[in-house]
Amino acid sequence: MARTPEPADIPEPDSLEGFPHPRETEILYGHQQAEDALRQAFMAGRLHHAWLVTGPAGIGKATLAYRFARFLLKYGDPRVAEATGVSTLHVPPEDPVFRRIAARGHANVLTLRKPWDDRAKKFKTVLTVDEVRRTSAFFGMKAGEGGWRICIVDTADDMNANAANALLKVLEEPPAQTVFMVLANHPGRLLPTIRSRCRQLPLTPLSHDQLLSAVHGHLGDMADGDMEAIARLAQGSVGRALLLAGGGGLELYRELFTVMSSLPRPDVPAIHALADKLARRGADQSYAMFRELLSDWLVRMVRQAAGGPAMTDEVIAGEADVMNRLAAGVPLDRWVEVWENTARNAERADALNLDRKQVILGTFAALETAARG
Repeated sequence: MARTPEPADIPEPDSLEGFPHPRETEILYGHQQAEDALRQAFMAGRLHHAWLVTGPAGIGKATLAYRFARFLLKYGDPRVAEATGVSTLHVPPEDPVFRRIAARGHANVLTLRKPWDDRAKKFKTVLTVDEVRRTSAFFGMKAGEGGWRICIVDTADDMNANAANALLKVLEEPPAQTVFMVLANHPGRLLPTIRSRCRQLPLTPLSHDQLLSAVHGHLGDMADGDMEAIARLAQGSVGRALLLAGGGGLELYRELFTVMSSLPRPDVPAIHALADKLARRGADQSYAMFRELLSDWLVRMVRQAAGGPAMTDEVIAGEADVMNRLAAGVPLDRWVEVWENTARNAERADALNLDRKQVILGTFAALETAARG
């Protein structure tokens, strides 16, 4: 009896509105070495039952996992793949295997992720043990369509302790013709026993050229200058680039730059306008994005002040001059302290559900004090 495919109307925690899900993405930008490692292991008949795919969020881990799942389910046997002469993991989007996986309709693919709480109308904060226990039914029956079965854990970082122990048990006694693709942004947080049962497949952030190609591929109608700026802000992550593009991240960064360039005599109206924008209802994504952008700004400024290489990746013309001016005459450890306190206070405010506008105003007040030396 085949496993019932996942309902297509369940929301997904890793979806970006307006852009294809990794499951629907045909092109993998970069990561040629990792792709070759998977393909060669399959062709040699030495495919490990579990792969720990690691690297920063948004760089293509899930895209690679689904890409390999399509390849494995299409060819199944190395001899078939060899006879076909394939040299990559690519499966065209018109292929039935591609279409069915994209529609969450293939019975031999199981994805484990943070579940949707229909009562609360939001995703749970962790990947639960009940989610991992879905593997019992998935592996307890004969493969719905014969051949390989693929379980994608996206991401293992989200597992609580019970879920991690449940996954470990499955990895210790893997069923035949099964492959686990265990994705992790922070593999050091996983149980050592989980890491030891997986073959490591580390992915690195994309190069600027690779990321710019990805941005062009997804955002071809955007002005070239804006695409270049998005690529610089994204720090090697396609997912972050799309999030910034779809969530007004570039506009937000320009507003942040306007305020930072006014220090130590702050543009008070601009600060209040930005705080009002980020504190309003429904601005959760923009607020989180602002925090990341501000943190990145401060890190780059500290590196500049510490005598690092001359900045060649300005997002906005004049950034380096503003950073150098703010850092001049202020002890470096003072800016490091401001950066640490900014992150700590934001986390505390979230925990206590404090007013976001006051948090933002307090943050810029601290930046003004630091800038005055």
